Amino acid sequence: MVTTYTWDLFKDPFFIGFNSMVDRLNSVHTTASHQSYPPYNIVMVEDDIFRVDLALAGFDKKDVNVTVDNGTLVIKGEVSGEETGEAVHKGIAARKFTRTFALGEYMEVTGAELKNGLLSVTVEKIVPEDKKPKTIKIK
Repeated sequence: MVTTYTWDLFKDPFFIGFNSMVDRLNSVHTTASHQSYPPYNIVMVEDDIFRVDLALAGFDKKDVNVTVDNGTLVIKGEVSGEETGEAVHKGIAARKFTRTFALGEYMEVTGAELKNGLLSVTVEKIVPEDKKPKTIKIK
């Protein structure tokens, strides 16, 4: 949970230019805290590789949209087809949803797969060569 103290920390004069990042994170946090469907797991596969798994029983590939917008992973779904026959009991939720996840610096979505009702989205930290630490040889 994000506390008021955490946000106040970024009002410190040493954090110049962080206000837009704090606003973005606050917006994503507020939106995400009101989302409860579908259930998900976030798994750390390796140090810089994560997998977001969403339980999407009843959804097909054509029903799900995965996008990245301004550092935010957005996963939307809506079942488009009608069922054949009359349901005696409907226990599998297939309602429209939107799930958002804030991505850190250099985090990139590198793949997505829907298999057996589980959507797996791979997110990797890919640091550009010019941003990696370098050793300066002393003459």
